[in-house]
Amino acid sequence: MTNDCEPMAANPYHLLFQALALIPISHYLFLSLCISLAFLYTFLDIHFLHHLITLFRGDPVSLTYNSSSNLCRSLVSNSTILRGRYSATPWLSSPHLQTAFLSLFGNAPPVTYTRQLFLTLDGGTIALDWLTYSHVAEGSSRLIDNSAADKTPIVIVIPGLTSDSSSAYVKHLAFNMARNGRKVVVSNHRGLGGVSLTSDCFYNAGRTEDLRKIIDHIHCEYPEAPLFAVGTSIGANILVKYLGEDKTNTHLVGAAAICSPWDLLICDRFINRRPVQKMYDRVLTLGLQGYAQLHKSILSRLADWECIKKSSSVREFDNHATRVLGKFETVDTFYRRSSSINHVEHVSVPLLCISALDDPVCTSEAIPWDECRVNENIILATTQHGGHLAFYEGITASSLWWIRAVDEFFCVLSSTNAVIKGRRKGPQQCSIDQGASVNAVGDGPVTATANEARDALSNEDGIHNKKNEDKNSDKEKQGEQSSNARVQGRIDKLSRRSRQSIWLLAYIAIITTWPFAISLLSVLKRRFKTLTLFRK
Repeated sequence: MTNDCEPMAANPYHLLFQALALIPISHYLFLSLCISLAFLYTFLDIHFLHHLITLFRGDPVSLTYNSSSNLCRSLVSNSTILRGRYSATPWLSSPHLQTAFLSLFGNAPPVTYTRQLFLTLDGGTIALDWLTYSHVAEGSSRLIDNSAADKTPIVIVIPGLTSDSSSAYVKHLAFNMARNGRKVVVSNHRGLGGVSLTSDCFYNAGRTEDLRKIIDHIHCEYPEAPLFAVGTSIGANILVKYLGEDKTNTHLVGAAAICSPWDLLICDRFINRRPVQKMYDRVLTLGLQGYAQLHKSILSRLADWECIKKSSSVREFDNHATRVLGKFETVDTFYRRSSSINHVEHVSVPLLCISALDDPVCTSEAIPWDECRVNENIILATTQHGGHLAFYEGITASSLWWIRAVDEFFCVLSSTNAVIKGRRKGPQQCSIDQGASVNAVGDGPVTATANEARDALSNEDGIHNKKNEDKNSDKEKQGEQSSNARVQGRIDKLSRRSRQSIWLLAYIAIITTWPFAISLLSVLKRRFKTLTLFRK
């Protein structure tokens, strides 16, 4: 009887499941949302709460430089932006959001360039897109003043991988520099900017010969003008490598390297480490394949075209294309020899380096902290946030912080004796290795082919006789129209290829923001229910 009266021992798991079943399903959904939000907040480097807690004051900019250098101390003491704080746009509180917004939207000001074609000794063509204060102030395209006595400072811009003068961040930079009274010239890489390849020579992350020729050419045209240079991403790597190679034998009086990869081998490892970085790797690969598609006729003759088409990463593309074209033994050999970190110690002109510690493409692990600290000419400015080449600030994300910092750096540098001391080389005899000037129409660069540059060179003996070309303006206009039609077809092909990249970037932006949207909707839904019950 005793056994009949005792209750049966209940299964603890059965009781646990019964208790869990009593919890409303909405609570489970809310818990899942919180867990997902916490995971994505860390996984995607979202820092909105940090900015909220600090009342969006931002974080101080960290400066690394040689404290015994009088030049660096003078530049830092007079640079209020570098000694200040950087506060990211609140609704772009993630390096992925910053980078994706720059690529998808950009908020770039409208600019109209004046194009000059530069013909290299190997037969290659480089598009130089000029922007001056008159273009920005009056919105009209005018011929560049070629007076040798012109002392207006000139800023040479070296864009990043597969970027050109039409990229949003390049337009931001060119517009602001020109608005402040400087001449700006964007040195587009070979095969970019709407200009076809006219030789078997391609650009890469370590090729400095083109930049060297461009700087010598501009100095020859404007021997009295101070020359500055700004390199971005891969362009920054090329610029720093050039400065280290030429040391004091450069016409530049100051430079800035923005989001440089520094060590290509480390960046290659980094971009294949996490799923998010692999998305960027895929986007960059699509951009490289689009560039290759534009020049298939030449590239297919020099490398394995089928392998290039099937490349699924930047490393594979470099193995099948860049390494072969550059005549490197292996991909790692190309990365090691092309990395600017090997030349930092030899930089002999004032150089401002800006990097974001949360850069999703060029990792902070590659930053040469000690090398920059030892060099008496380098100031390294790092921020906690900013993404890759973005650094958006303000509630409307209408400006890029790094552009303001570079502008102030050049202003301070121009007011010191470093500019005079930096101009060590005298005027040189101009060579015939250059092209004619062509006016740009509309928002963005005008397109032209190397044949026009060759025609100009064959009709006129060098750049000094450019004025005589105005007599044949009618013929040139007809040639420009036909070349525009040819190149427009190439740009359309690249645009179709770029849509895949845009969708990938849009995917990064969506997975970054959807937890906030769902959380906000959940809060609004609960408040609505509470308000409804209160009214009843």
